[in-house]
Amino acid sequence: MRFPSMTALRAFDAVSRLGSVTAAAVELNLTRSAISHRINTLEEGLGYALTERTGRGIKLTYEGERYAREVHKILASTQEAGRRSDDDKFTGPLCVSCNPGFATYWLCLHIGSFLKQFPKVRLKIISPRSVEDTSDTSADVFIAYGVGDWPNQVTRQVVGLHYFPVCSPRLINGSPGLKTPQDLAAYPLLHMNDYSDWRTWLGAVGATGIDVTAGVLFTDAHCAISACIAGQGVSIGDNLLAGDALTRGLLVRPFELSIHSNRGYYLVADPLKAERPVVKAFSEWLTRQVYATTPNMSGIFAPEPDAGK
Repeated sequence: MRFPSMTALRAFDAVSRLGSVTAAAVELNLTRSAISHRINTLEEGLGYALTERTGRGIKLTYEGERYAREVHKILASTQEAGRRSDDDKFTGPLCVSCNPGFATYWLCLHIGSFLKQFPKVRLKIISPRSVEDTSDTSADVFIAYGVGDWPNQVTRQVVGLHYFPVCSPRLINGSPGLKTPQDLAAYPLLHMNDYSDWRTWLGAVGATGIDVTAGVLFTDAHCAISACIAGQGVSIGDNLLAGDALTRGLLVRPFELSIHSNRGYYLVADPLKAERPVVKAFSEWLTRQVYATTPNMSGIFAPEPDAGK
């Protein structure tokens, strides 16, 4: 068997991390057809399929998920080897602007790993005025939430997100219970910023007669998840921020259907600041660590219009 090309491995790694050919093409500055061609070449060399179609989208096969983990380790080791050979570049201050939800439910749980790898970096984490705000000139890099539209700035998607309902176990086991999506009519719905996520999910499952504006509208993810854990209603969670609470059993998924999101978490930086070695090091660490620590909670997907292979 011939050794696979590094470009093919990077393309497959990007698709496995981001969950979309489209997102991978944006990250690697390639066309969707180029990404698909590289993965096809990789599959031909291996002799088995790495991806399969799901409606208009794709997902990894069982063999693809195993291979993706190994590929990610190889790429991470290659980057780490380069870092060790030029360690003196990764020194000095680094100011990261991160929205409170991502900071609370992911960054604060893993930041020690970055400090261990880059002990000479003087790290400062600040909160923006809103989840999509990238206007603070004191920040070197932003972890922002949006659709990737930050003109004149360098952007990189951190992880592909998919959404699904989550609730406290007591709601599942209590009365009247949650057996079908229609049962949601008996519970408050918890919202983040607007009603779009619930409206989209309910439309995907064909649930009718449910007042999507009922419940509580939060502007902070920490408040929404805390209320959900406390059994105050049912919320739309995602594979990143709800992952820790689901793993610990504080939240459960009453239904399996997931919807792909056109919004997500992005690394955003001024083009000049993005070239700083310490900013590049943080960006590479973040995308690797998120991929390695985010549970696979895809469930059953509604079709994703823009992710066809």
